[in-house]
Amino acid sequence: MQTLGADPALCGIGWRHGHEAELLERRPPLPFIEVHSENYFQPGGAALQTLMLAREHYPVSLHGVGLSLGSACGLDAWHLDRLARLAERVQPLRISDHASFARVPLEGQVLHGADLLPVPFSRRSLDRMVSHVQQVQERLRQPLLVENLSAYLEWTPEADEGPMAEVEFLDALCRRSGCGLLLDLNNLMVNALNRHGGAKEAAQQDCLDWVQALHVVPGEIHLAGHSRQQGLIVDDHGDQVADPVWRLYRQTLWHFGQAIPTLVEWDTRLPALDLLLAEARRADGIAAEVLRRANSAPQSSHVH
Repeated sequence: MQTLGADPALCGIGWRHGHEAELLERRPPLPFIEVHSENYFQPGGAALQTLMLAREHYPVSLHGVGLSLGSACGLDAWHLDRLARLAERVQPLRISDHASFARVPLEGQVLHGADLLPVPFSRRSLDRMVSHVQQVQERLRQPLLVENLSAYLEWTPEADEGPMAEVEFLDALCRRSGCGLLLDLNNLMVNALNRHGGAKEAAQQDCLDWVQALHVVPGEIHLAGHSRQQGLIVDDHGDQVADPVWRLYRQTLWHFGQAIPTLVEWDTRLPALDLLLAEARRADGIAAEVLRRANSAPQSSHVH
């Protein structure tokens, strides 16, 4: 975390193929870039060579989608080994994945769902995920950040499984495993909007209550765009950050009273690079404004 004071450059962007050449040519000032880990698991090839070129100019954050931390059938040793090799080569600023599962045992085989599927929020599920996160951190020899999920269905755990609220689950995961939280504010907002039938005021209050219930300071924040598709709000990372998410970002930074590394995700319908950079600069501007206010406010008005 940065200390309160100078205007921070907090916000990085995702490193995507459509922008690689322009980023390497222009080298705009960025605090970091973030890549999807699985895209670089092959030990050679052009993609990894290009990433290593970028690594000469920017710190790199590795963000994965395949660890399947909540799977009952355990971790995939091959996947974890490839991630460890990549991390050893890249020396990333941060490594992250999701509070989700993708792998299931079926008739003696392990099937991969190729998606980020929600886990039950229960004591039983928490025990499993704590164990898996600890295994990953021991293999990588550094803390992992675990991201809250956008989900379009949810489990209803049985009473004997120890049902928990999502924020309680993630708090306990961080406390027990030593991992950090990657707080995706767009995911939080998407879930709340769907829960409230698109009602923005109710969704905004739900999200703020969720953030204020946290006992850990996030290690990173994600911002992204979403869209409405067939009656659902969908986390598609294909547009500018929506106004309710910007408002929640401002509220989140004020609540914690400190600078938090931030990323603008834009994965589909890629815009011109300048528009993506403008989104990152907008995040930096909000952070600078909030931190200036935090410096002059009574200490009791925000959480450290």
